[in-house]
Amino acid sequence: MLKAVQDGPAIVACNTCRYSSEDRDAQEGIRGGAQLVSALRAVKASDARYDGVAVQEMPCLFACTEFCTVHLRAPAKVGYVLGRFTPDEDAARAILDYAVHYAESEHGRVPFKNWPQGVKGHFITRTPPSGYVVEE
Repeated sequence: MLKAVQDGPAIVACNTCRYSSEDRDAQEGIRGGAQLVSALRAVKASDARYDGVAVQEMPCLFACTEFCTVHLRAPAKVGYVLGRFTPDEDAARAILDYAVHYAESEHGRVPFKNWPQGVKGHFITRTPPSGYVVEE
């Protein structure tokens, strides 16, 4: 049931997510999550700035009402679930740009001034790392 992956800063994308709140698949019959995974991989491969962030995928993050969902995680850092993305290059670039700031942060907190416009309004939840809770 579990598959070992690189343990470091990563975007885990749901590859079975709906295309949108109305449509399960795009017109081509491809799930939105699969399209977002492809876009993330293509954008990551196009720029060495993204080398420190892995793009991983798995079926169903259980955020089905939010469509095109990703989980941003790294050891000993607060994690974030984001969703409601259009599965395209612009969304992938915004997610990866945020992930670079996230990877460079001490505990996973990225100052709002560094958030790419494309991730604002897409945060669903934050998750504490194992063994910790967040203190304000």
